[in-house]
Amino acid sequence: MLPIGPKFALGRLLVTGSALKALEESGQSPIDFICRHVRGDYGEICREDKRLNEQALINEGRILSSYKTLKGAKIWIITEADRSATTLLLPSEY
Repeated sequence: MLPIGPKFALGRLLVTGSALKALEESGQSPIDFICRHVRGDYGEICREDKRLNEQALINEGRILSSYKTLKGAKIWIITEADRSATTLLLPSEY
């Protein structure tokens, strides 16, 4: 069971134009994915990335989530190690 509250600070929220377009095309809101990310539901990432995310909660590292929109576009969410910003982007924009 996932915690109800946030596990970490998001900082400033940013979204790239391409990610926003992919979300609009699927009729989905960025906030739905951001809420999952901040609660520790990292989406479709491998075990190693999940482990690194959990370590990042303690060691102040970068946190990565990966989701697919209803239309199949992959969206990444990255929270910076210093928690100054969280960005929604397409993997090709990294």
